[in-house]
Amino acid sequence: MSAAELTDLSMLELSEQLAARKVSSEEATRACLQRTEQLDPKVSAFLKVDAKGALAAARASDERRGSRAASSRVDGVPIALKDIFVTEGVETTCGSKILKGFVPPFDATVVRLLKQAGTPILGKLNQDEFAMGSSTESSAFFPTRNPWDLGRTPGGSSGGSSAAVAARLAFGALGTDTGGSIRQPAALTNTVGLKPTYGRVSRFGVIAFASSLDQVGPITRTVSDAAALLQVLAVHDVQDSTSSRNPAPDYLAEIDRGVKGLKIGLPKEYFLSGMDPEVEQAARKAAQEYERMGATVVDVSLPHTQYALATYYLIAPAEASSNLARYDGVRYGLRVQGKSLRDMYLQTRSAGFGPEVKRRIMLGTYALSAGYYDAYYLKAQKVRTLIRQDFARVFESVDAIISPTSPVTAFKLGEKVNDPLAMYLMDVFTLPCNLAGLPGISIPCGFSAAGLPIGLQILARPFEEALLLRIGRAFEREHDFFRRKPPLS
Repeated sequence: MSAAELTDLSMLELSEQLAARKVSSEEATRACLQRTEQLDPKVSAFLKVDAKGALAAARASDERRGSRAASSRVDGVPIALKDIFVTEGVETTCGSKILKGFVPPFDATVVRLLKQAGTPILGKLNQDEFAMGSSTESSAFFPTRNPWDLGRTPGGSSGGSSAAVAARLAFGALGTDTGGSIRQPAALTNTVGLKPTYGRVSRFGVIAFASSLDQVGPITRTVSDAAALLQVLAVHDVQDSTSSRNPAPDYLAEIDRGVKGLKIGLPKEYFLSGMDPEVEQAARKAAQEYERMGATVVDVSLPHTQYALATYYLIAPAEASSNLARYDGVRYGLRVQGKSLRDMYLQTRSAGFGPEVKRRIMLGTYALSAGYYDAYYLKAQKVRTLIRQDFARVFESVDAIISPTSPVTAFKLGEKVNDPLAMYLMDVFTLPCNLAGLPGISIPCGFSAAGLPIGLQILARPFEEALLLRIGRAFEREHDFFRRKPPLS
């Protein structure tokens, strides 16, 4: 099998080849590293490649496979990590200058679980600084490019993760989703992005943006691959006080059951004037496909959706303002010497944070300040409750909700970078899911006339990831979108 054929395999396809001893993990890892060396100068997905560590893990996996002692179904399958996950011995920057040179002494829980599962970790992937952005252009180092059109964004903030998977630089990747940062880049790159229920996956060792919204999840090329990765990650963690004790089911056990008899809601608030007509058409066509497969599709309403964007951009910056107070130049990361302690704080944070992070810190600090807390942050939390109640009411009558993931296809680099509101609107369909703590997935559902990917979002009740995966898999079985490759050479 050639290197190109090898990197075209899905995670589970590679797993079958590894189990049959038709290919080795070392071969698969070297194929990824070779492709990264060849193509990443164009894509700019990686911040750091850990070839030595990945190859050592691959050889260890091959030894386990040889003695029929594989650690997991994905043992030996090379993946990569968004640079938001604390990784022992590997520089972890969160896309920010303020953490440049920071080498953690321990692994995040999800990194530890991946290592225990035997997955070689290829390196750390680019992202928007502190996960604040929708295009990976706020990275302190460089923008990542969409493999489908190098002049366009791969989305954000997990843009490096989506680009690496789409470009076949890795078989899968981990990202984080605070307001759509897994699902939106997946939609823009023809990949699958799964945001689990809040608390389903541990956040210990994940650099915090907004603690009541952040969640870890996989970006893969197929729905089944996302299920396999989630299986590794969905473990209760005593080190994370928000980690759920609900036992995880076997996410692959019923993934091929289909959708016959299910009731799916189509929310009218997710079809806005001004959205790309091709995106709307693809989402509505997907709804018709589900009806053809035996599901019932009905119109539903989520009336408080119109307030979700404003609510999110009060809560998330407020929590970010609190979380980012720890970066002061004293304990780790960047330090700029000043004339006094206060001046050192000022100089360090001024030099270390980029414009978008500073904007959100100021917004959040204002919303939490004396005299404004009740008017802004507290009121936003009350509206968040109304948004959550909207979903709870709708889920009394439907099993799942479908909508477009992003209102547009991948936009050009630089197109929205100087217009924060236009950039924030890119997450208008994804952030209500985070406010309500729901699971959501984006799957490929078509292409525009210009050849740009379009994603379909599926939402379900809390902890019903298995149902999400089943619904996504039913659509995937009927189409070959996930088999299409970006025009890279």
